[in-house]
Formats: sequence, C-alpha cells, structure tokens
Amino acid sequence: MTTALRSPRVRIPLLVALAALAVVGYLATDLPRAWEYALGLRWRTVAGMALAATAVGVSTVLFQTITANRILTPGIMGFDAVFLAVQVAVAFLLGPALLVGAPPLASWAVELVVVSGSVVLLYWWLFQRRRLDLHVIVLAGLVLGVLLRAVTSFLQRLLDPDTFAIVADLTFASFTSIDRELLLPSAVVLALALASLWPVRRALDVLALGEAASISLGVDHRRVVMHTVLVIAVLVGVSTALVGPVTFFGLLVANVAYAAVGHRHSRSIPAAVAIGVTTLVGGQLVLDRLLGFSTELPVVVEFAGGLFFVVLVLTGRAR
Repeated sequence: MTTALRSPRVRIPLLVALAALAVVGYLATDLPRAWEYALGLRWRTVAGMALAATAVGVSTVLFQTITANRILTPGIMGFDAVFLAVQVAVAFLLGPALLVGAPPLASWAVELVVVSGSVVLLYWWLFQRRRLDLHVIVLAGLVLGVLLRAVTSFLQRLLDPDTFAIVADLTFASFTSIDRELLLPSAVVLALALASLWPVRRALDVLALGEAASISLGVDHRRVVMHTVLVIAVLVGVSTALVGPVTFFGLLVANVAYAAVGHRHSRSIPAAVAIGVTTLVGGQLVLDRLLGFSTELPVVVEFAGGLFFVVLVLTGRAR
C-alpha cells in the first residue's frame, strides 16, 4: 500500500480528489435557507479560484522549466509589476475615475494585453533580436521589476489619500470579489493558452535539461522557449487581471507538486493545479468557517509562500 502511494499515477488522482473535496466542502458547508443565492456566490468564488490556481500554477512550472531554477517565479521576476505600474500611472495622470468607472470587461482586456504584451515584447527583443543568453534576460527582468516597483511606490506617495485608497484596493489580490462577467473570457483565454502547449508538450521535459542538452537532442531551443514565454505571459496576464498580483503562491504550489509527483510536465502541471485549487478553496473554507473571516486569504498564502521561499534559499534547494 505504501509503495502504491508513492506512484505519481496514484498521487495525481488523490490530489484531484482532495481538490474536489475542498470544493464540495466550501460549497456545501453552512448553507443558509436562501441557498440558491449563496451557492451562486460560492460557485463564482470557486470558479475564480480555480482559474487563478491554474494560471499561476502552470505559469510557475513553465517559468521554472525554462530558467532551471526552483525559486524563480513570474511574480518574483516582476511580471505583475507592470500591472501595478499601469494602475498607479493611470490614477496619477488621469485620476481614479477612469479606474473605477471603466467597464470591468474593458479593464480586464486592457490589463491582459498590457501585462502579457509588455512581457512578450521584452523577451522577444532581448532573446530573439539581441540573441542574449536566457540568464541575462532573467536578470534584466528582475532589475526591471525592481525599477517598476520603485517608480510605482514613488507615484503612490504623490497620490491624495482617497486616490491612494482606491488604487490600493484595486492592486491588492482578492480571490472572493471576482466579477462574474470576467470568468468566461478568462476561461477561454486560459484554455487557448494551455491548448497551445500541446504541440511542444514533449519538448518541455527536454527543455528542463538545459539549452545545450535540448539542442543536442533536436529541440529548437529558442523557438520553444519563446513559445513558452508567450504562454507564461498570457497566463500571468489572466491571473493578474482577474484576481490581482500574487508573488509567492506559484512558488509554493509548484514545489509541492515537484515533491509529490516529480518534474515531468505531464504530472507536475496537473498536480500544481490540483494543489493550487486545494490551497485556495480549502484555505478560504478554513478562514470563513473556522476563523470567522479574521484575515484575508492572500495574506496567509503569500506569507506561507514567502516563508517557503526563505527555506528553499537557506537549504540550498534553488535548483
């Protein structure tokens, strides 16, 4: 029995079952008499969490594949810093009315295009046109993220208190206040991005061996990496536009998935998604039913992910 539980073929269904159990528990626990309305609200929350968990989990696994590093994530690299910079710049230059009054679908589309488009343009220019080494590009992304966060922080200090409060609310991650009309377009974009990985699914495992090894095994390294970067950018754009920026959540679920089922993408990607859904839905269930809404789920998740990041660095398990 113990040997069977060590098999990824057994562990993945168990992780999926655990995620399903968390979803059922969140939907069915303490339903009021007007259960139709409450169930509708909970379904919206679960759907948003599932989309965010899928986007963040898959993007982190893919990003760690192309960088060959277990502690780097799109959030740490500053992919979502573009989102924060855009929100603050719009509030500073045009006022908060545009942020608050814009239709949710239009805001979502603009944020998705800006976040994903800027990342793709940066990597395409440095990686394809300038032909720079991938590690140099990663360093450039890290520096750019720090620069954007510094500029964003400076502009926030110049905002009046009311505008600052509006911007802070819009840029803080939230898994429970997702607009219903954003779920379907987010799901469609997410499905298309994941479907585009099917032709390169076998090359991803080879890509994890490094550039020299993948080229020697017949993989067009730059083409596959650029394709993967495009998918990562779209996934980060979807999750950021839907729930806001998260930094350490992907790090947590990706590394737990590696520990559970290994590094093969056919196993680690579904495992990361299942673990992400379990973490978000189960965590919200605990906070709502046991802790009485005493804190916000993003705070707890980011704290746990940040603590895990420190452990990985101190124990030398970055690779």
